[in-house]
Amino acid sequence: MAAAVGRLSLWLTSRVHVDRNRARAVTAPYICWRQQRVCCSSRLTTRQYSYDSRDDLKVRYLDGEDAGIVVVGINRPKAKNSISKNLVNMMFEAVEDIKKNNKVRSVILSSLVPGIFCAGADLKERAKMHQSEVGPFVSKARALITELDHLSVPTIAAVDGAALGGGLEMALACDIRIASSSAKMGLVETQLAIIPGAGGTQRLPRIIGVSLAKELIFTARIVDGKEASRLGLVNHSVEQNDSGDAAYLYALELARQINPQGPIAVRMAKLAINQGIQVSYSNCLSTNFIKVQYKYVCLMAKVCIGKNS
Repeated sequence: MAAAVGRLSLWLTSRVHVDRNRARAVTAPYICWRQQRVCCSSRLTTRQYSYDSRDDLKVRYLDGEDAGIVVVGINRPKAKNSISKNLVNMMFEAVEDIKKNNKVRSVILSSLVPGIFCAGADLKERAKMHQSEVGPFVSKARALITELDHLSVPTIAAVDGAALGGGLEMALACDIRIASSSAKMGLVETQLAIIPGAGGTQRLPRIIGVSLAKELIFTARIVDGKEASRLGLVNHSVEQNDSGDAAYLYALELARQINPQGPIAVRMAKLAINQGIQVSYSNCLSTNFIKVQYKYVCLMAKVCIGKNS
């Protein structure tokens, strides 16, 4: 048992290694873009748009009472936030920085472009690729969504607009999905005579059930936020507001509810759920996995209490 706890401790440590200098270097140039009730510098209110490829992704580490919440905002207004090589590279960097920062409590994936979450792959860019480039790009995009799925902290997708194809697959890789009532979602790849290539065929059935997932994929059907909530595709559907960020604001409030909870307990709960659903109920309970996790969380809780006493 001690050996198992040790291995689990080593895994968790490797996932949340602190790199404060790198975190500061990464977050320094990022700007605030949404109006929200946050302390200090988090109160900047203006959305900003740019066509510079360096601005394709905006990452903000909130401060004050919201410290621990990271907001990742896609910002490709001309391309409807479609997934390009540059965006994939920038998101990989953002995910790696988050993994190395043990101060992070939760991540919100959102959009800076009104009415759009992510329109899927950048087909214009792909049309210009040499055939030898297409395979590696698709593989890297798939790997990015897998990395997002494997983040040890809770992830929330704030879908305030269209999330189609790979865009919906990114949202499916998040733990929780919030959608505005006017959002449009669908795995529409069969319209192009292909299938979802970044995990949608596996994640969607696990979220809404096999039969419904087949129906949506076979028909390339697009649903709005209200129907998505009814199907179980999203956790909550909220009425859109005048600024077009109702789902983001709801996601922020949800992240604020996660923030005060025990961070190690939340990470371990996510791990237990994610690994537990991969095996049968009886097999899961018959192993020592849950016992080892519980013992580790209790041990770390004692350490934290000891430091604070």
